[in-house]
Amino acid sequence: MSIILPYKGITPAIDDTAFIAPNAAVLGDVVIGAETGIWYGCTVRGDVNIIRIGARTNIQDGTVIHVATHGHGTHIGNDVTVGHMALLHDCTLENGSYVGMQACVMDGAVVEERAFVAAGALVTPQKRVPAGQLWAGRPARYVRDLNEDDYKLMDWSGPHYVRLAAEHKAL
Repeated sequence: MSIILPYKGITPAIDDTAFIAPNAAVLGDVVIGAETGIWYGCTVRGDVNIIRIGARTNIQDGTVIHVATHGHGTHIGNDVTVGHMALLHDCTLENGSYVGMQACVMDGAVVEERAFVAAGALVTPQKRVPAGQLWAGRPARYVRDLNEDDYKLMDWSGPHYVRLAAEHKAL
């Protein structure tokens, strides 16, 4: 059974169609939208600020999502893909954005709609990754504009993980 915990009297609000893996932990002021998947080993800790995750978003295995006491909270839109073991801290991922495996997006950073952060990238505080761009590196920097293959991957990932989450929810 998933670890869903209240914090200071606030219990996470999770849509009935969302999948929360049995060993994922969701705590505090967190809202999770329809058909979203919080995969195995994830931590979503809304203890000192808010976390909002939209619909059909997939937060893959081992990802940590947290907030800052004096920040604005972590906001993740609809149809977002977050790769395995990413770290999201008090940042914003707009609708349809993609964050690769083991990437880190830090305080106040914004990944705009349909932007792509490469695996292993470090998006430093207050950076903005513009729509339609690929950023990579540590620290992350502009690499190129997205191409047709990038958009195909992004468009495949969301529906794939919605189907997979429904299968795992039924186990």
